Amino acid sequence: MRLSRLFLPTLKETPTEAQIVSHRLMLRAGMIRQHAAGIYNWLPLGTRVLQNIIQIVREEQNAAGAQEIIMPTIQSGDLWKESGRYDDYGPEMLRIKDRHERDMLYGPTHEEVVTDIFRNNVKSYRDLPKNMYQIHWKFRDEVRPRFGVMRGREFLMKDAYSFDIDFVRSRHAYNQMFVAYLRTFSRMGLKAIPMRADSGPIGGDMSHEFIVLAETGESAVFCHRGLVDMKVPENVDYDADLQPIIDAWTSLYAVTDEKHDIATEAKLGADLVKARGIEVGHIFHFGTKYSGPMKAVVTAADGGTVAVMMGSYGIGVSRLVGAIIEASHDDAGIIWPESVAPFRVGLINLKTGDAACDAACTKLYSELTKAGVSVLYDDREDRAGVKFADMDLIGIPWQVVIGPKGVAKGQAEVKRRAGGARDECPIDSVVGRFVGKA
Repeated sequence: MRLSRLFLPTLKETPTEAQIVSHRLMLRAGMIRQHAAGIYNWLPLGTRVLQNIIQIVREEQNAAGAQEIIMPTIQSGDLWKESGRYDDYGPEMLRIKDRHERDMLYGPTHEEVVTDIFRNNVKSYRDLPKNMYQIHWKFRDEVRPRFGVMRGREFLMKDAYSFDIDFVRSRHAYNQMFVAYLRTFSRMGLKAIPMRADSGPIGGDMSHEFIVLAETGESAVFCHRGLVDMKVPENVDYDADLQPIIDAWTSLYAVTDEKHDIATEAKLGADLVKARGIEVGHIFHFGTKYSGPMKAVVTAADGGTVAVMMGSYGIGVSRLVGAIIEASHDDAGIIWPESVAPFRVGLINLKTGDAACDAACTKLYSELTKAGVSVLYDDREDRAGVKFADMDLIGIPWQVVIGPKGVAKGQAEVKRRAGGARDECPIDSVVGRFVGKA
């Protein structure tokens, strides 16, 4: 993509309405613009990041055995009345009526809808297990939306739902998602700490939230140092017993500030890590909370019927964009991990209009693109300082700089955004530095 053609409305000044780093930088970098309170338009740069995050989430869900579906945004209120949540959920749920005065709602979550899908289509234990997921926009009417995409009213979420015949197999489905979440966040360059959590309006007997460590996080986190250093499993057989992995991650101390106690802090001593954190995922095991009242039953091996055991598993996909920025930025702007960056390489022409610079940049841009390397080519007729500042602001992992002096020597300058290390290399060798490397 040539920057001269990209819709990228960057801002030099910090918007007054932005209170946290990610909100400020997403506005300044031209990623989003507010449509209404807590509701945002995603512009091209932000959309590219969002799509990269979606792809990682999708790949890890598929690897864990979940199958992708799409459920309606507008849901029937009757289903929520069956489960008992229509009146209990609270004013965060946007309730509406259609032209026939039927109760409808804009889905804040989809347990009822997916349970209805299941009960109408699955009748035997032989058809289990099942795990279905979607990546879908949701709406919760927050009383005080703030912090940009971190606490908006409309948000993109991955929600998965598992169905099993008994507790043992349902717990295995829960463990599969637990491990998939560890891998998902690790691939995005994030350190996520799983913590036992309250189930809230979702319900259930077991729940964990995943907290990303970030200096500007929304809540205080206290955890054992071993959790920060623990390695995420790379090669996973999701059909095997995953309980040892879960036990390793949940056996160490990890709480948020409201559950922290001084006695435990003293006991851990040097092993205690105090940090800030942002919730990016939440998983729930709730057994028959929905399948019971909604009569989602299957025929068991003995010929009887049994209500299926269920779990649900959420990842805040759009929230992750903000969380990654909170965890990875400096005074100049965003520092994207390569796996989610909108472009991998920023190609900077220091003297647009100079025949030699233009030719070198055009050739390099073409070669990188043909090699499958995503490139943002700054071909604008602007000052070098402006180009450097914009590239730092939008956070592209690598910058390749072409100027008259370098072209005369056949050299390009390569800068790594994280840390700012620079070196020179032959222009003809630039493509080789990026092809086949993560």
